[in-house]
Amino acid sequence: MAVRLTQRVLKTQTPFLSRGYPMLVTKEKTEDVAHTKTALQKKLTRTDIPSAQYGGRHAVTMLPGGGIGPELMTYVRDIFAFCGAPIDFEVVEINPSTEGNEDLEYAITSIKRNGVALKGNIETKSQSLSEVSRNVAIRNELDLFVNVVHCKSFPGIPARHKDVDIVLIRQNTDGEYAMLEHESMKGVVESMKVVSLENAERVARFAFEYARQNGRKKVTTIHKANIMKLSDGLFLEVAKKVHKEYPELEHNNMIIDNTCMQLVSNPHQFDVMNMPNLYGTIVSNVICGLIGGAGLLSGRNYGDHYAIFEPGTRNTGTAIAGKNIANPVAMIMASVDMLNHTGHKEHARIIKDATYETVVTKGVRTPDLGGTNSSTDVVQSVLDILSTRRVH
Repeated sequence: MAVRLTQRVLKTQTPFLSRGYPMLVTKEKTEDVAHTKTALQKKLTRTDIPSAQYGGRHAVTMLPGGGIGPELMTYVRDIFAFCGAPIDFEVVEINPSTEGNEDLEYAITSIKRNGVALKGNIETKSQSLSEVSRNVAIRNELDLFVNVVHCKSFPGIPARHKDVDIVLIRQNTDGEYAMLEHESMKGVVESMKVVSLENAERVARFAFEYARQNGRKKVTTIHKANIMKLSDGLFLEVAKKVHKEYPELEHNNMIIDNTCMQLVSNPHQFDVMNMPNLYGTIVSNVICGLIGGAGLLSGRNYGDHYAIFEPGTRNTGTAIAGKNIANPVAMIMASVDMLNHTGHKEHARIIKDATYETVVTKGVRTPDLGGTNSSTDVVQSVLDILSTRRVH
């Protein structure tokens, strides 16, 4: 079976390096990755759980990334080994200092093979125009069209606001992150913002369906349609159209600059937020700053075929790498999301509960949360709690 799968991949896959970047983000039309969706497929809001391997275990691609990523991944592997989580990690290192995309190509192949990945933020140090952002390229190549960040306060954590509970749903492949730039004449650079009807509808439908299935009451679409009348105007128009299929939900819209002010002054007015790519980066970092920082929240990236889990704000943390002070909670919670996605809900539950008890009940916290503990102190506390629990 493995031989047939390998032959199938080799037969249908075009090497990335022979394409160049514009082709790298083109939707593939192979039998393995068919992005031309029927009306029914477009309404789906989740990816299928990957098929378990022998013994009920799952292979998951692990991309440590740069900065604090490698040490956080070590903590996750220690926790999984301790509680017997049935995950086999395929570790793929991507060197940010190298020229060329060989590492990126292998990483994408691995994710296509396994269907799921746990990822740290990957630096792109080269300023060469031929070197693409690895993070953006992975999302585009795998058509991970939506990013979900559940921004929920942790009790007792020093924060600007308490009891915040907002779900950010962000378009993940269009917008300014299309990386389509050129110098039209010397000293004049043009950057293209792409908003497509298809992707705007996919993310809007995901947002409304998420709200319906999770008992949410309102969806707010974030935009700048007063200035970008065609691009953001299309995004807003599509959201209004999709809303008609969800009459039980409230829908409003808000301009991005006003959104940031409203978040700082009264974040409790928001429930589910639907937004284009760049605005999602801004809003997620603003909310994380309001409720405790970048080290708490996880992010989920979904497409029709693949899923990647990572810290919610996608920060590299290079300045604190190797100092044993990085907050491991966001990466641990990303691994919990991954376990839930692969169907290992009991393992996900006990790790989540142990992490929550560590940070909230026992008060074991890294300096970014006002604590004095090290990264390894937090992980050791999680392991100590797990030693008293049993997976059923």
